[in-house]
Amino acid sequence: MRKAVTLAAIALTSTLALGAAAPVFAADASPSPSGSHGAGSSDGSASLQLSVPSGKPGDEVKVTVKAPKGSTALSVSSKALEDVRLSPAGDGTWTGTARIAKVADGNYGVSLTGTGPDGGKLQATAQLTVKADAPKPTPTASLKLSADSGRPGDKVGVTIKTAADVKNAYVTSDAFGGQVNLKSDGHGTWTGTAVVAKDVKTGYYGVHAFAGGKEFDTVKFSTEAGGGKPDVKPVTPLKPSEHKKPKGSVNTGQAPAGPLPGATAGHA
Repeated sequence: MRKAVTLAAIALTSTLALGAAAPVFAADASPSPSGSHGAGSSDGSASLQLSVPSGKPGDEVKVTVKAPKGSTALSVSSKALEDVRLSPAGDGTWTGTARIAKVADGNYGVSLTGTGPDGGKLQATAQLTVKADAPKPTPTASLKLSADSGRPGDKVGVTIKTAADVKNAYVTSDAFGGQVNLKSDGHGTWTGTAVVAKDVKTGYYGVHAFAGGKEFDTVKFSTEAGGGKPDVKPVTPLKPSEHKKPKGSVNTGQAPAGPLPGATAGHA
C-alpha cells in the first residue's frame, strides 16, 4: 500500500511539473517582433524604411520609422539625405520626407537612432543608392558658308545646323553689312543668303554665328573691294573741227612734211 501511494505521488508530481512547464515553453516559442531593416535593443524593436531604394540628387524620399510607443529622440541621418525630420503618425509610427543630397554616385547607409520607453537604445539601418542621371549632351551647332571670300555684291549661302528645338539662328558680319536672318526647315536646319556689302573694304572679316541667341562659332571671310569690271570709257577719234591748228601751218589732218631725202637748202 505504501508503495502504491509512493508511485501515485511520483506520477502526480510529474504531471504537475509537466503542466507548469507548458506555459513556459509557449512563451519562449512566441516570435519577437523585428524591423525590416534592423532590430532595436529595448523591450521592443525599431525599423526604418525608405520609399525608394535609389534615386538621384534632388529626388524626394519618404522615410517611415516604426518603434515602441513612448520612444523618444528618434533621429534619421545619412550623408545621402538632407535634414530628415520625423513627425508622429500614431500607432508607433513616425514619418518624414527628405531630399537626396548632392553626393557622388554610390551606396549610402541611412541610420535610425533613438531611445525606447525603457531607456534602452533603438537602432535600425537602411541602404540608399545614389546615381545621378547622365548629363544630356549639349546639342552641337555648325556653320557653313558657300564661299569663304567675295567681292561687293556677291551672294553667299549660309547654313546653320543645330537642335530642332532652337528658336532662332542668324549670322552677323561687317562683310555683309550687319545681321543676316535665316529661315528654319523645322528640323534644325537654318538657311539664308548673305550679300557682300557694296562699301566693304579689302580685308578679312569675322562671320559670327548664333543659335538660340548664343554665339557658337566664328569663321573668317575675306573680301576684295572694287573687284568689279573697270569703268573705262571707249576712246573716240576727234572730229575735224576739234583738231588744233598749229601756228604757221595748214591743218591738213596730217603731220607736216619734212625735207625730202637728199634735198639741200636753197640760198637766199
